Amino acid sequence: MAGELVLRDIHLPPPPPWWPPAPGWWMVFAAAVAVILSLAAWRHHRKRRRRRIEATFDDALAAADSPVDEVAAMSSLLRRAARRHRRDADTLHGRAWREWLDRDCKPPRFDGEAGALLVEGGFQRALDPAAVAALRPLARACFLELMGYR
Repeated sequence: MAGELVLRDIHLPPPPPWWPPAPGWWMVFAAAVAVILSLAAWRHHRKRRRRRIEATFDDALAAADSPVDEVAAMSSLLRRAARRHRRDADTLHGRAWREWLDRDCKPPRFDGEAGALLVEGGFQRALDPAAVAALRPLARACFLELMGYR
């Protein structure tokens, strides 16, 4: 061998750049954005629906002229909401109605004076406004729960 061949070392190609990412990463990014936007839209929809349901309850009570009418409106709204869970729930009366509300609204709220007021208050001539004011948040919480907001 008269002359030695002059060889160079093996050169590795440069590493792939970080940007732009491969097409698969674009798909992962697009899927993540779609999931995030879907969750945001779903939460927004639930918030708007909850506000509408709360407004329905508040408007019905605001339209009542007396504490008796308020209790009747609360009872009516709870019965309408109860139909979502059991078709004949709005036909229950007295103790059966109170027991059904206590079973479906957690924690039980209507086993004492509040339940008696809710069941019988709409038929009284006059009611204590303080008792009706105490019933209002219980009925509102149960109404929201029956409408799907715990």
